[in-house]
Amino acid sequence: MFGLEISSVPVTLPVLQRVFDGDFRDTQWIMNAYTLAVTTVLMATGALADRYGRRKAFLVSVTLFGLTSLLCGLAQNIPMLIVGRALQGASGGAMLICEVAVLSHQFNAGSERARAFSIWGVVLGIGLGFGPTIGGFLVDTLGWQWVFLLHAVIAPITLMLLWFNVQESRDPHAQTLDIAGVITLSLAVFGLVFAITQGAEIGVMGTMLTLGGTALATAGFIWAERTSPRPMFDFSVFKAPRFSGALMGSIGMNFSFWPFMIYIPIYFQIGLGYDTTTAGLALLAYTLPTLVFPPLGERVIARFGAATAVPAGLFTIGLGFFLMKLGSMASHPSALTMLPGCVIAGAGLGLTNTPVTNTVTGAVSADRAGMASGIDMTARMLTLAINIALMGAILMAGILRELQASLPESVDATLLHRLAERIVAGDVDGMPALKALDPSGAVIRAALSHGFGWAMLYGGIGVWGLAALSVWVFRRESSDGELHQLTSQ
Repeated sequence: MFGLEISSVPVTLPVLQRVFDGDFRDTQWIMNAYTLAVTTVLMATGALADRYGRRKAFLVSVTLFGLTSLLCGLAQNIPMLIVGRALQGASGGAMLICEVAVLSHQFNAGSERARAFSIWGVVLGIGLGFGPTIGGFLVDTLGWQWVFLLHAVIAPITLMLLWFNVQESRDPHAQTLDIAGVITLSLAVFGLVFAITQGAEIGVMGTMLTLGGTALATAGFIWAERTSPRPMFDFSVFKAPRFSGALMGSIGMNFSFWPFMIYIPIYFQIGLGYDTTTAGLALLAYTLPTLVFPPLGERVIARFGAATAVPAGLFTIGLGFFLMKLGSMASHPSALTMLPGCVIAGAGLGLTNTPVTNTVTGAVSADRAGMASGIDMTARMLTLAINIALMGAILMAGILRELQASLPESVDATLLHRLAERIVAGDVDGMPALKALDPSGAVIRAALSHGFGWAMLYGGIGVWGLAALSVWVFRRESSDGELHQLTSQ
């Protein structure tokens, strides 16, 4: 359900924008409300699950995910949908953190654990890989509502499986809940993402005030965790190079692959002229490898270790982005010219995701699996929320630059900005002025290609930088081990 929700909704964004007469920021908030809520609840849920029981928390979160998905499907306007998405994200984040903690506890032996996380990666990949196709099919046949209502059907089946197959577990030392940490972290995360996504609306002064409040909340969070007898965010885990190196993998995937997933349907639909179903099928090249490659990722980590598996996976994602950039520069770009880059980027995600999750949770004791997976998923979702905003800004800047170069200088700057927003949102039909200026659509396609070229370079360069950083962090483990051996001798 979680994987399907992430990858199916982006295909519906252009449709939602037209149905509700929204704008670019509305479509961003449909996604950001979800990722922001996921991020906000992760650490609190991890702490609650450790204290009160992971199975119990898992059952509650799946129930809420089904109910909030029903609310999204019944939404009558953009504000109601955004609220529903926030509630859905909160329950989805709780569901995700519980499943990782349950897996870590219920399968803690080496080979058994590797097999369990491999299967987890495959099942997650099914949702991620087929999400765009399923989403496009549902939009074209039953309506956009069923992209959300589908989870209200799946949730009861999932609850039956969990009721009979998941063992209860908890952390016997988790006697108190870190209320101060929960509140300050939630405020810090919300403030940072709000400043990035709404900076243009609230102005320089509003942005500075928001960032100032974010800094105070962050400082309060650090102080709360340093002084708490049982912090939910144990900074000592960062001293373990395996944990920190794997965390670079979490950040890298959500720095590049997943934020781009939000925007690439627009390229297929507007830039290449595909309908929703065809765009969903074309996106299989991007998402299906995430289903196929997790078992190979487990074999790589078993043979070569996380220090090789994680950077190699990130490097593969970056290579895919650069190949997609080349494909978009073809004289007649199509899904075929984009195919090699999409496949390689998806393969890199599949190679990275499961080894990262396994390494992060395996770097701490089993009774603190909730805390470790909470830090991991917080890093993922925070990076995703930030990069949805940053990649969208880069994409729009590239489109705006091309529009300025291609359209007459007499076109008003405000109109150009509105045109760029419409193109990014995937609603070119709602702007008669754009049709008058560009009857053939050639300028729109060129602008979209230019903007996506910038976004692809941003994703590729960023994930390669994080791959290099993960290599450096993992090498600290080897250096520390050699130093320990010399000291012992």
